[in-house]
Parts: sequence; structure tokens; C-alpha cells
Amino acid sequence: MSPSARQGLRANDDEGHSDSTEGHDEDDEIYEGEYQGIPRADSGKAGGMDGVTAAQELAQQYETILQECGHGKFQWTLYFVLGLALMADGVEIFVVGFVLPSAEKDMCLSEPNKGMLGLIVYLGMMVGAFVWGGLADRIGRRQTLLISLSINSVFAFFSSFVQGYSSFLFCRLASGVGIGGSIPIVFSYYSEFLAQEKRGEHLSWLCMFWMIGGIYASAMAWAIIPHYGWSFQMGSAYQFHSWRVFVLVCAFPAVAAISALTTMPESPRFYLENGKHDEAWMILKQVHDTNMRAKGYPERVFSVTTIKTMKQMDELVNMGDGAAWHEKWRIKLTTLFHQVLFFYKHPLSVSLSFLVSVLFSFSYYGLTVWFPDMIKYLQKQEYSSRTKVFVKEKVEHVTFNFTLENQIHRQGEYFNDKFMNLKMKSMVFEDSLFEECYFEDITSSNTFFKNCTFIATLFYNTDLFKYRLVNCKLVNSTFLHNKEGCLLSDISDENNAYMVYFVSFLGTLAVLPGNIVSALLMDKIGRLRMLAGSSVISCISCFFLSFGNSESAMIALLCLFGGISIASWNALDVLTVELYPSDKRTTAFGFLNALCKLAAVLGISIFTSFVGITKAVPILFASGALAAGSFLALKLPETRGQVLQ
Repeated sequence: MSPSARQGLRANDDEGHSDSTEGHDEDDEIYEGEYQGIPRADSGKAGGMDGVTAAQELAQQYETILQECGHGKFQWTLYFVLGLALMADGVEIFVVGFVLPSAEKDMCLSEPNKGMLGLIVYLGMMVGAFVWGGLADRIGRRQTLLISLSINSVFAFFSSFVQGYSSFLFCRLASGVGIGGSIPIVFSYYSEFLAQEKRGEHLSWLCMFWMIGGIYASAMAWAIIPHYGWSFQMGSAYQFHSWRVFVLVCAFPAVAAISALTTMPESPRFYLENGKHDEAWMILKQVHDTNMRAKGYPERVFSVTTIKTMKQMDELVNMGDGAAWHEKWRIKLTTLFHQVLFFYKHPLSVSLSFLVSVLFSFSYYGLTVWFPDMIKYLQKQEYSSRTKVFVKEKVEHVTFNFTLENQIHRQGEYFNDKFMNLKMKSMVFEDSLFEECYFEDITSSNTFFKNCTFIATLFYNTDLFKYRLVNCKLVNSTFLHNKEGCLLSDISDENNAYMVYFVSFLGTLAVLPGNIVSALLMDKIGRLRMLAGSSVISCISCFFLSFGNSESAMIALLCLFGGISIASWNALDVLTVELYPSDKRTTAFGFLNALCKLAAVLGISIFTSFVGITKAVPILFASGALAAGSFLALKLPETRGQVLQ
């Protein structure tokens, strides 16, 4: 630590001052904060320091203050509070995927609409990350996080009750915009209360809450959605089914985070960056006193009496009232661009960090969405292999009152038969004749009648609408009291639904070993070794996907890939926090996170388009992106052991 920084921390008992803040002259690069009742420190100007040297010394000063505050009760309290916000982000990723099988029945969703609903969350989070990240560097981490979580909670609540597809889509988009600020703000916020020897480890422990969010969503879906009795309706216009209860429950982590966050202070580092050194001192004293009391040292006094901060410079040039509006916006956008990219000081590091993040997001999100789709495809293949085929059967005077499932009937003749109080699942009738038959209380899914003839047949209270009758001929046949509903092509099977929840639960739980290992080793082996090593092993594990030809094998490979790749994400989050200076940290992190979500949308769109066609292309894309990312990661600077800029 430099002499001038030590001087700023040393108290002089011979002189006192009651002013809250000492001003500066034009030649002075430093503010000095003085606090009523606290002796004034020896004055020492930093006029001889250039901007970079001053910033380095002030960063070291802040690190020294954090060392004195210690690591204890305050940091652990903040850990759980911010963990709830990160948990809400993890929940948001899973909500739409879990409710789609049920929501499509209520909203009559087509395949394109289902695809858009799946991607809309990522698009919302992309916008939110950029907006809230930039705002957090302007108005504060705590306040911005409260606003973003509030937006997420409000629209998540509304999405549980709205009925139409468009309104539900808008609510999930707005909910995603709100939660998009969670990751960039949470990591930046927490890092500014951590000393350098604790930062890597405890930021990695914080990542575990994303896993907890996924487990919470999976468990709640498993416990709530299959309970179809948890519902009510008001006529035919308003329905509230169990999946809506699940959507409502998924808003609880965000609500809990808002309640807990109101008890926490703003980041003192943010205050220092904005010249509010007295407010920063009060918070740092609170951190110190909280930790010392918890450790049994209530008599230990916070010895810091002055905190030096850089003289604040207005980043936006004051062009006067007479300047054209487009010139003002040009200056603002240019300043924002510099704030985000930081190119004027570290162009290579910034470019590489962005590129590595994009490559990892492309492969990770693409594969994690491709896995369940592949599992569903394998389930359908296995289901189709058990299809029973009946040809030229003749059935007369028979009552069918049991479930008909997974059958194909060709060139059959049915005379005076009754189909009553039954479910038809994946049934196909081709070139068949139905004469004087009676269909009553029929519920069907993936069921079609193709090139069939119906003579004197009555359909009463069924969902066998005319669009299920493909090229059929109707002679003296009648439809009475048809059920309202949708054409659903997917197999409606509760066991498959349970499997989706169970697979997601296992895949999320599988990251626990990777989280523990990365937390324990992050400060020992460094961020770059953790990042590059994990990504190389993830690339190798990607190769084994070629051998996953069964459902159980795909689930095992999903768990393996998730458990390995989480260490890369933890290292990348820590590296991003430490790479950028405090006044640009959340802006840059938010911009990077927005690019990651854009890459995720691209990866999901490309990978899922190859489901049922080939596994080679997705595996090749993912392996190539991971290999390139691990190579570029080695070019990044190592930030272990450095103070926050």
C-alpha cells in the first residue's frame, strides 16, 4: 500500500472538523470525506498523481478498508439476499418450458406460437440485462435491482391470470425484461463487499442459487402441475388451471428478494465512484460493526476516518442549451459505447471476454434445450415402435368405453357401434366405414380419421371436430354439443410430463459438484485455468453425445455436461466482475449478458432445427464453439489477487 493511501487512513487526534465534506480546488484530484465527531486526517494532496495512479491507490485503499471490515455476518446476510434474486433468474428460465404442455391446451397454441413463447424469455432477459446494467452504474446497484425485481414480480403475477396467448406472451416478455438485470447487478453488487482473497470463492458460492432456482422450479412443477383438481373456471371465458398456480408460485423468490433487499444498504463502492464518501463511510462502518459484533468483538472501533475518492468528471459533455438534439444524443451514445466496451484502455481483453461469453452461451443454451427435445424425440420413436396396426376388421354392435391408444385401423367396417366416455390417444382410422355409429363424451389427442365414410352417425359432446376428419365423407351424420378445444398433436401423457420435470431436476442438481469444485479452487488455481480447463473438458464431453442413442444415455450425458460446464460460467462471471472498473462494471456486465442471451436464442434456434434429422451438426457446432472459447479464454488477463479497479 502506498504512503499517500496510508495517510488517508491515519487519524490525527490533534484536530477536529464538523463539516461533512471538504471541498476541492481546481488543482486537487481528490475529495476527502470527514465525518462529524471523527478526528480529521492529516491533509495530503494527491496532486502529483496522474489519473491512473490515483485510481490504483484509491482501489488499494478500498481493499484495505474491506480487510479491516472483515468477512462475516454482513456478507453472509447479503449472500442469501442476493441469492434469492439469482434464484429468481434461474426459475425464470424454466417456467415457460414446464407450463407449455398444459398452457397449449388452454390457449390453443400452434407450433410457431409455442416456439415463440419459449424464446421470448431470452429476448426479454437480453433487453433487461442491457437496460438495468447501464442503469445500475447511474442510480445504484440496490435501487436498480429493486426496480427490476419488482417488474419481474408484477408481470409474473399477471401472467398467471391472463387468458389470451398475446397477453401471456407480453407478460412473460416483461417478466424477462425485469429479471434480466439480476445477474449483472447481483455479481457486481456482492463483489464490492468482498476482499480479494474471498472474492472468487464466494462469488462461486453465490452461483449455487441459480441451481437452487432450477431445482425449485422443477420441484414445484412436479408437485403442482399434474394436480388438475387445483383449478376453477368462471363459465367458458375464464379458466384457472394448476399450471397457473405454478406460475404464481414461481414469483415467490423474486418477491422474497425484494423484501429482503429493502433491509440492505447500497454498495459503498458505488457511492465512492459518485463522490458520496460520507454515505460510503457509514455503510462500511455498518459492515465492520456487524461483523465484529458477530465475532464477539463489539469493542473494536472502525479506525477509518477519511476516504479519498476521485474527483468526479461529468461523462456527458455539456454542450449548452443551444446545441442540436441530435448532437446531444450522439455524444450520449458515444459515451455509452465507451462505457460499455472500455475499448480505449483494454480493447483486446474486452473483445475476448465478449467473444468467449458468446461462444459459451451459443453452445451451452443450444445443447441444454436440444437435450430435452432429443429425449422427447426418442420417446416418440419408442412410442411409435409400439403402435398396433389392424387391417380390414369388422366390428358390429360393440360398445367401446375404455381408452383407445396408439393404434392404426385400416379399411375397417364398424356397424351400430358405440364409442362412449373414452379417451382416444394417438389413434388413426384410415379408409374405414362407420355406419349407424354413436360417439359420446370423447376426448382425443393426436387422433385423426382419414378418408373415412360416416353414414347416419351421431357425434354428441365430443372434440372430434371436422379438422380431425381428413378427406372424410359425411352422410346424414350430425354433430351436437361439440366440446371447445384445440387440435393437439403431442402425446398427452402424465408420465411424460413427470419425466420432463425429473430430467430437469437431475440436470440442475448435476451442477452441484461443479459448483463446489469451482468455489473451492477458484482462488487457488485462478480464473483462467478454471475457465479454460472446464471448457476443454466440456468440449470432450460433447463428443460423447454421439453415443447417446437411448433416453437414459441422453439424461446421463446431460448431467455430465451440466456438471462440467458450470465451472466455466462461474469463472467467467468472476473474471467479468474483476475485469471492469466500478463505474462501468454493471454496464459492461449487462451488455455482455445481453449478447449471451442473443447467442442463446441463435443456438436454440439452430440446434433444435436438427432434432430428428441428425445429431452430428449440433454436436459439431457445440464442440467447435467450446474449443474456440477455451482457446480464446487463455488470452484473457488473470485477475486473481487483484483489487477491484
